[in-house]
Amino acid sequence: MTVEIWLLYIGTILLFMSTPGPSHLLMISVSMSNGFNRSLATAAGDLSANAIQILLAGFGLAAVIMSSRYGFAIIKWLGVAYLVWIGVKTIARSFTNAGATQAAPRASLKSLWLRGFVTSAANPKAVVFFAALFPQFINPESPVLTQILVLGLTYIVIDGIFLATYGKGASWIAAKLSSHHRNVIDRLSGVGLIATAILLGLRSNSSN
Repeated sequence: MTVEIWLLYIGTILLFMSTPGPSHLLMISVSMSNGFNRSLATAAGDLSANAIQILLAGFGLAAVIMSSRYGFAIIKWLGVAYLVWIGVKTIARSFTNAGATQAAPRASLKSLWLRGFVTSAANPKAVVFFAALFPQFINPESPVLTQILVLGLTYIVIDGIFLATYGKGASWIAAKLSSHHRNVIDRLSGVGLIATAILLGLRSNSSN
């Protein structure tokens, strides 16, 4: 793979991420309600799922996943339901804690990581996306595994930068409002989680 091809690949990924997707919306939601540093656990969960999807695509397992219609649907809708449940729970908590003098406890890092992982894993067709994208930039006459690792790591780094940027911006906005609008932030966070789930569901339906 030449530098020119690699740069073209980077440009393609930047275009693909030019509008926020479900994982970016989730990052905004989590960062607003839990702070930027804790939201990094969500980013780590999302990128962990991406890494698995990239490996699956690299080893040619996309066709196997797509052939299992029921398994695909189960993974997809369990992920959607999980995010809706967390969103509703967050909104309900904001009303329960209305007027409280102390801030409600934040979600555990394990829970935040799981949210990111589930959001990304709830879209198994990402494996197909990687399987379709990578061959456009791979030179079959060079070591294929090395090229897949380069392409995969490049994607993860770029996605990580986008997640951190969205999260930092959301955290900055929340910090300006948190002293008087804690419950409003929690409600917006819950709505963001539900919106993320709906976006995942709509994307899946439109691609079936």
